Amino acid sequence: MANKAVQHLMQAVPRGQPLDNDMLRDLGIGSVQASYMVKAGWLQRLSRGAYLLVGDHPSRDGIIAFLANRIPCLHVGGKTALDWYGVRHNIAFRQRVVLWGCSPYDFPSWVSKHMLFSYQTTQLFDNSFLPMQGLKSLPNGSPYVLVSVPERALLELASDIGKGQTLEEARNIVVTLRNIRPTVLDQFLSHCKRVKVVRLVRDLGLWSGYPWGQDLQKHVDRLGSGKRWSNRTRDGERLTLKP
Repeated sequence: MANKAVQHLMQAVPRGQPLDNDMLRDLGIGSVQASYMVKAGWLQRLSRGAYLLVGDHPSRDGIIAFLANRIPCLHVGGKTALDWYGVRHNIAFRQRVVLWGCSPYDFPSWVSKHMLFSYQTTQLFDNSFLPMQGLKSLPNGSPYVLVSVPERALLELASDIGKGQTLEEARNIVVTLRNIRPTVLDQFLSHCKRVKVVRLVRDLGLWSGYPWGQDLQKHVDRLGSGKRWSNRTRDGERLTLKP
């Protein structure tokens, strides 16, 4: 009976995919049987309620798919999303995966052992914006791993500036971002409530020199003319954005 369950798991579950109790239940394996399979050496327990086939290792996409069952609107965003679309400046030896979600989450320790990542819950958009808008799986990618479209990723990249993301690198990324869709970008900016983000996207658009970046002042004006926005970044530099 257990051997058949293991064979079923190996056939039904992608390699590197951690499993929780709900996933196991969907595969016909209850908690008692899962505990037996751990004792028998067919499953390893990563943490409470998290399992993996013995001899397997959690993959990047498998980890994200596992977390997506626990974190509302979890997705790959910002710099990582752009990189996965082929828009990048430098190729890191071990890239940090930028994750966004709608609520705080206490990540189990095994996640950071197998994946270098950052996570944030900054709310960029107003209440009329659908949280899942602009999120989709990539062609040939896991259907359970959602990624920001480039226009949304651009706003997330801007949000990260000063919080571990440098302005210089963001500029170098943006100058390779030729295929931004102006109508889609306008849609995201029209719902963005963060002054810093809107102003940075405007400045990055102008810096890029591409047509999509030439008519973004209207979004800054929507949030009010105001004063210069200024803040000190984590590395001690002063970031100042004009109205």
